Amino acid sequence: MKPSGTIPAMWVRKLSWAGVEISADGARLLLDPLQHTEALRAFLGRPRNSLIPVTIDPSTWAAVTHLHPDHCDRELLRQLPVGRVICHAPISDALASEGIQTLTARLWEPVEVGPFRLTPLPSHDWRGDDQVAWMVEVHGHRLIHCGDTIWHGGWYEIARRYAPFQLAFLPINGVRVQLSGFTPTDVPATLGPEQAIEAALVLEARSAVGIHHGLFHNPPAYVEQHDALARMHKAAQRRQIEVLALDDGQLTTFPGVPVP
Repeated sequence: MKPSGTIPAMWVRKLSWAGVEISADGARLLLDPLQHTEALRAFLGRPRNSLIPVTIDPSTWAAVTHLHPDHCDRELLRQLPVGRVICHAPISDALASEGIQTLTARLWEPVEVGPFRLTPLPSHDWRGDDQVAWMVEVHGHRLIHCGDTIWHGGWYEIARRYAPFQLAFLPINGVRVQLSGFTPTDVPATLGPEQAIEAALVLEARSAVGIHHGLFHNPPAYVEQHDALARMHKAAQRRQIEVLALDDGQLTTFPGVPVP
């Protein structure tokens, strides 16, 4: 963690919900940033905490894992210059129809923006919508952001191609949902905390960060599992994996990157 009063030249910041911000060489990359929650209230309810403010400036890029509005904040994304939103190619037409022109990438094929190299990797959505994880590489450092994926078999191919990762951002709320048109089940619609650690194990992640928890709980439509962060720590101890328990707004560096 950064010492008080110092900010390293390259850093990672946890935003609200699933949001992550990476800064390097004066450029900023936002992953699944969330600022506007009005469209979420019928399903997820009202946020239980204030959201971390997200600013847009000429140095900013943003990438989204999928179209669900808690990961793809259209109102925020429209503030970026044309072509500054990066997405998996199959969802680009849907975003264009909403006035958001994108830079697209196909599965396993990287794109480069500023100092960042982004590659969409396999992920799986609970209701079968298009979703990817994003691998971000910058100056030889590598992280993965996994959106709100469920458990899937693609972890192993990702690991064969790219492991190890220095940081893995993984959803942990293991939510159970009731949504019109979908038969309710007891199968979680995202990774739970124990599954997240197993994913981190497969990915050979040096450090795991829990995302997508704590902000929304709206029974019976959206019910997150209890004590997700504490359970993540317990599972990590068993697997000897480091957990970075970042508060919203907190900065960290890539492991091994010196802090001035």
